[in-house]
Amino acid sequence: MKIPLEITARNVELTDDMKDLIREKAEKLDRFYDDLIRVRVRVDVPHRSQRSGVFYDVMVDMSVPGNDIIVRREPDEDLHVAIVSSFDTAQRRLKEYAEKQRGEVKTHEEKPMAKISKVFPEDDYGFLVTPEGREVFFHANALLNAKIEELEVGTSVFFNETVGEEGAQASSVTVM
Repeated sequence: MKIPLEITARNVELTDDMKDLIREKAEKLDRFYDDLIRVRVRVDVPHRSQRSGVFYDVMVDMSVPGNDIIVRREPDEDLHVAIVSSFDTAQRRLKEYAEKQRGEVKTHEEKPMAKISKVFPEDDYGFLVTPEGREVFFHANALLNAKIEELEVGTSVFFNETVGEEGAQASSVTVM
């Protein structure tokens, strides 16, 4: 970290053990992500209730080049658990940020395209033809944004392909 760790506490007195835990977790974040500018941790007890007891709210605010990443988890009755879970989430978010910076964001495979070649609305099924010329069966239940009665031969669709009892079968058919 380029700026030293800041730990603040509101409505609670942090023990040396808890401060050491926070320092240890912050150092781990710093080792995990080299360009970490600053980490600020706020521990708060928002309100005390006779019925539900004391809940600890831990916020981890990280400054990275060009962005701030703020983690705030649900309050927990156990301060140790609240600190650990907040830092675990902070590390996950930092990892996601680093992956985006490196261009390692997950990409989803594009769904195949096809055209409706035959449709039998009275029997609740039809066939698609892929650009390669393969014919793929689909059932009316696989249609996501249309009814089988509305379909016309030649309509373009996206679909997921699975293997059915009698060969290729389309699922999740979306009319374009």
